[in-house]
Amino acid sequence: MQVNTRLFGEIDIDEAKIIELTKGIIGFPDLRKFTLIYDEEGDGQQALMWLQSMDEPQFALPVITPDIIFPDYNPTVEDDMLAELGDLKEDNTYCLVTIKVPSDITAMTVNLKAPIIINTDTLQGNQIIVEDDLPVRQPVYEILKSRKEQGGEN
Repeated sequence: MQVNTRLFGEIDIDEAKIIELTKGIIGFPDLRKFTLIYDEEGDGQQALMWLQSMDEPQFALPVITPDIIFPDYNPTVEDDMLAELGDLKEDNTYCLVTIKVPSDITAMTVNLKAPIIINTDTLQGNQIIVEDDLPVRQPVYEILKSRKEQGGEN
């Protein structure tokens, strides 16, 4: 499937890699089909990724796996919020958090309060507001800078 995106130009997306966020993204409930585009400089696990909308090719959100910056991140989520994603287990659950990158990159933050949870077996997902008292704007610039200087190792 060919998509003409704002950030990446025309790209070919394998339809088998399209993720359906059944309730959309908070603030964008009509955008439900997405794919992940990995930063070319990274290995997909230690780099910025883009959650690219297939419904609106001009829309893409920067995301990262939270364990890259917060290894102990394990938010509390009510079971009924995840029920429609199917049988979630540790080996088929993928968690992403959105990144806000302002013009002053040192003010970069991640949203730990509303992760995106994806069942990798079914490619169904949802953005969930967790029960824990976690920040919507957690500063991460210094953490990412430190990791890069250390070569990505803890």
